[in-house]
Parts: sequence; structure tokens; C-alpha cells
Amino acid sequence: MPFGLLKFGLKKNYPGNHRFTPANKALKNHYDVVIIGAGGHGMAIAYYLVKYHGVRNIAVLDKGYLGGGNTARNTAVIRSNYLTEEGVTFYRESVRLFQDLSNEFGFNIMMENRGQLTLAHNDAAIRSFRWRAEVNQHLGVRSELVDRKTIRELVPDLNLSEEARYPIIAGLWHADGATARHDAVVWGYARGACARGVELHQLTEVQDITVTRGKVTAVETNRGRVECGCAVQSVAGTSSVLGMKAGIRLPIHSYPLQAMVTQSYKPVLTPHISSPQLHVYLHQTSRGEVVIGGGTDPYPLYNTRSTLEQKESLAAAVIELFPYLSQVRVMRQWAGITDMTPDYSPIMGLSPVKNYYLDAGWGTWGFKATPICGKTMAELVATGKVPTLIQPFELERFYRFEQINEAGATAASH
Repeated sequence: MPFGLLKFGLKKNYPGNHRFTPANKALKNHYDVVIIGAGGHGMAIAYYLVKYHGVRNIAVLDKGYLGGGNTARNTAVIRSNYLTEEGVTFYRESVRLFQDLSNEFGFNIMMENRGQLTLAHNDAAIRSFRWRAEVNQHLGVRSELVDRKTIRELVPDLNLSEEARYPIIAGLWHADGATARHDAVVWGYARGACARGVELHQLTEVQDITVTRGKVTAVETNRGRVECGCAVQSVAGTSSVLGMKAGIRLPIHSYPLQAMVTQSYKPVLTPHISSPQLHVYLHQTSRGEVVIGGGTDPYPLYNTRSTLEQKESLAAAVIELFPYLSQVRVMRQWAGITDMTPDYSPIMGLSPVKNYYLDAGWGTWGFKATPICGKTMAELVATGKVPTLIQPFELERFYRFEQINEAGATAASH
């Protein structure tokens, strides 16, 4: 095996096939669909458009590189234990699609069904968890309120001391919780889309959007002008900035969201653990790393810098839950930019510009929605009809005061 790899690596003519659009390929003058943003959502929309709707003249543009934005900067949690009927139904379908993505791609996304345990430290949290469990069970999602005895069975190493600063008194167990490789998901969608003729243009920044008589007619990029039949915005943290280029003011504020990961250690933790009280969540990957995250920074900022303050806060919370982790070494820390809406729910669907479609406002929960968002947004672009599943998430809800309040189901902002 080692000699075979060495022989492969030293060949003058690289035998591998190009999976994506060559970097030197010129932009066409016109595309039927231009998708702005080559993250998980943008590539999923392109994939479903070309595979299931036969739309082939598609360009996906990104000012950076494939999956280099929030897709590369999240903690890869998948779940559907939300609070509202609209949210639970939507994310339930996304979890279902995730289950078969490896088979669909012929490419392993390394999905692990590990379950999620959200901890209750007070009576108010228990009341909220009981409510969520009832809503989830009614809609076919596996969630249940569990006591300390069950928590100890699920996570034997968790600190259940009553002398803790915030003692754990109950939990919400979500058996459908999972994780997957975020980069594998976006690569799988990109490979499938590009193999069917979609053009992926990296390092191509959309600098302006031309709107004529209420319709998008072209996008201006750093590589020239591109005309289009319609455009889809899918740019995560810079959603409000790009929206303004099309003359659309979105109810979004952007905040940094930080996380960190330790060196690899012997596997000891299977479920994903969340504590809204301590503003922390963590899980251990199949490689043994402990991934740790928390809430967003308290101030709006378009910056992906990490801070010592957040590192100290996350470390203190983790040590309270798992004292033995005080000896682990942090390997790296990073941040993404989240686009937060007032009701903690996304914006999907039509916009005030007739042929300009919105995929925005995902905040800290965009990765887990990748398959279902791509599928429903592709259906909208191809047919012009808003799928029933995403109708509640349209921008117009803010003008009708019909918000979908998921603030109580963020589980430490993820």
C-alpha cells in the first residue's frame, strides 16, 4: 500500500479526474440561474436544480473558495428538536435527507447518529423542555424529558454533583441528534453538481446587482458582468450586505460565533451535550477531538477573529460539566459570522425583487438545514411556486408580525 501511494504521487501525469470547474474557465455572458455563495446551501441548491429539475445553465459564484465560509466554520451538529411546529417539521425532513446523503453522493459524509442531551439546571428549563418534547413527539421527532438517573446512564462521566454552581436536575434527550463532516457534505453536493454541468467559480466576488424594472438582469463581479435569468442569495453572515446591493433591506444583524477543538484523546463521550445555562455545547469526534462551542459574541461584527475571553468562558463551562477535561490541550480556535433574525428563524423564498430568491438568516443553525433548504429552494427556483414546507419562513412574515419564535430552542446558539 505505501509503495502504491508513492508511485501514484510521483507520476508526471496526474491520473485523477477534476471534480470541480477548472479555475481558469471563463465566465459565460449569461446563465439561467446565478447562485451567490458556494457553501453547503448554495451547492445543494445547484445540485437539486440540475439533478431533479433539469436546469443546467447554472453558475455558483463565491468570493472565496468552496465551503470556505460558515460551512467550514461550524461544529457540524444535526438535530430537529426545535420548539415551533414549523421549525420541527422543517428540520425533521432535513435530518431524514442527511441519513441517505452518503448513498446519494457515492461519497462518505461520515454521519454519526449519537443523540443530543440538553441539560436543565432550573425549573424554567424543565418546563421549556417538557413543552419541546411534547411538540417533537407529536410531529414524529424522538425527544423526551429525562431524569438524573437516565442522564448518568447516558453520560457516566458528566458531573452530576449537587454542589456544582448550576446543578443538573433534568435533561432533554433527542435520539435523532447527529453529526457529519461539514466539508464532506459541501464537497459531495459540489461534485454531483459539477459532474452534471454546473459551473463553480471560486474567487469570483459579486460586487453589485443590476435590477431593472423590479427584476435582476445581471450581476457585476470582479471578473466582469454576467447576465442572468434569476439569482439566488446564499451567503450566510454577509446576507444583509448583499441584500442591500439588490435594494433589499433584511431584518438581520451579524455576530461572530466562536468555537474551539482539542487535540485527540481516547473516545469517552458519545452524545452531543448542550447547556443553555452555561452557554456551552460539546461532543467528541470519531478522531477523538473534543469540539466545543457556545453562544454568539454580544456585539455585531463582520470579523472572524477569536478571543481569549470566549476561550476562557468556554473552558470554564466545560470544566464544570466534565472536570477531567481540565487537562486537555486546545488545538485551535476559530469563528464564523452568523446572520441573526429577530425570531431566530431563517428567511427563505421570494423577495421584493421578482426573480431574486433569498436563502438567509440562518444564524447558528444553517448546516443542519443544508439538504432540505437546497431541495426546497431548488423547487422554488425551478417552478416559481413556494413549497409548503418553507412558506412560513418567507420575508413577508416580519411585515405581518407572524414570526416563528425559535429563541428558546437554540441550545446555546447552535
